[in-house]
Amino acid sequence: MKKHNFYAGPAILPQMAIDNTIEALKDFAGTGISLASISHRSKEFVAVMAEAESLFKELLNIPDGYSVIFVGGGASLQFAMVPFNLMKKKAAYLNTGEWSSKAIKEAKMFGDVVEIRGKDFSYIPKNFDVPQDVDYFHITTNNTIFGTEIREDFDCKVPLVADMSSDIFSRPVDVSKYALIYGGAQKNLAPAGVTFAIVRNDILGKVEHKIPTMLNYKTHIDKESMYNTPPVIPVYTAVQTLKWIKEMGGVAAIEKLNIAKAQLLYNEIDRNKLFRGTVAEEDRSIMNVCFVLNDEFKEFEDEFGKFASARGLVGIKGHRSVGGFRASLYNALELESVQALVTAMQEFETQKN
Repeated sequence: MKKHNFYAGPAILPQMAIDNTIEALKDFAGTGISLASISHRSKEFVAVMAEAESLFKELLNIPDGYSVIFVGGGASLQFAMVPFNLMKKKAAYLNTGEWSSKAIKEAKMFGDVVEIRGKDFSYIPKNFDVPQDVDYFHITTNNTIFGTEIREDFDCKVPLVADMSSDIFSRPVDVSKYALIYGGAQKNLAPAGVTFAIVRNDILGKVEHKIPTMLNYKTHIDKESMYNTPPVIPVYTAVQTLKWIKEMGGVAAIEKLNIAKAQLLYNEIDRNKLFRGTVAEEDRSIMNVCFVLNDEFKEFEDEFGKFASARGLVGIKGHRSVGGFRASLYNALELESVQALVTAMQEFETQKN
């Protein structure tokens, strides 16, 4: 039975990226040495790191004046690195869910934080004002737990910082509108273990306090992500994923496929008598589709989970903090898998009506 992987992260990757990584683990670049055993200083792996940066810049059309680095620690470490490097006195944060809440918690250790949020996380706040006296404004573009997404590039008069862990490369981005974009790679790019940061160089070096060496963006920019041993295997897999995106026609082509997948599933959620969506329609994520059973069918939640699992649908259980169901439609997920989920929902509806 084919497995349809809807896990929220670590998540589905292109089969090409997996296969190429497997081969490299056996024999990397014809060296006769496994990728897991190769020196990160070898000319073969240095070339991989350079290719990773080059493909990032090409696929996202990153303008001059930006650096791309690859580090460890996940987006969770970036929650501290951002204020450490950028906050002099005060920053503003748009709180749209659990991950932005965690970023705010870290930022408060470094200065004042102006928090912008709605009454709950079922929608993206609108028509808010960003204070002009802050050092930067931070957003989390995709809310993996609650299923909302910011699908526009804000015009912002202060430096704009974005956590794009779960929707990077899912749509074209005007990088020139951002001072810094970062994200963990384990959704749309690579296995867990590598974190990317796209940094506009001129925002650095403006804080007066000292920054620990490993938490300083300039350290990694100056050493081309080689100050310490990088996460070699995830970086290699990321390059394979980036090559796959290029072969698929680039980010614009990927976005078209992602919209088609999301529309197919949302249309079924809206039609099906058993289910309903949990977020405002205008803010629905195309990466993480969250839904629940209607109140009169709530007793069938566990049953539907088992029903889906028996059909090869894995990873659709909602986050433990909110329950319900969540189907993550990351770039590598095929339309066939979404159709399989829709079919299961239709069959379950027939059983219960």
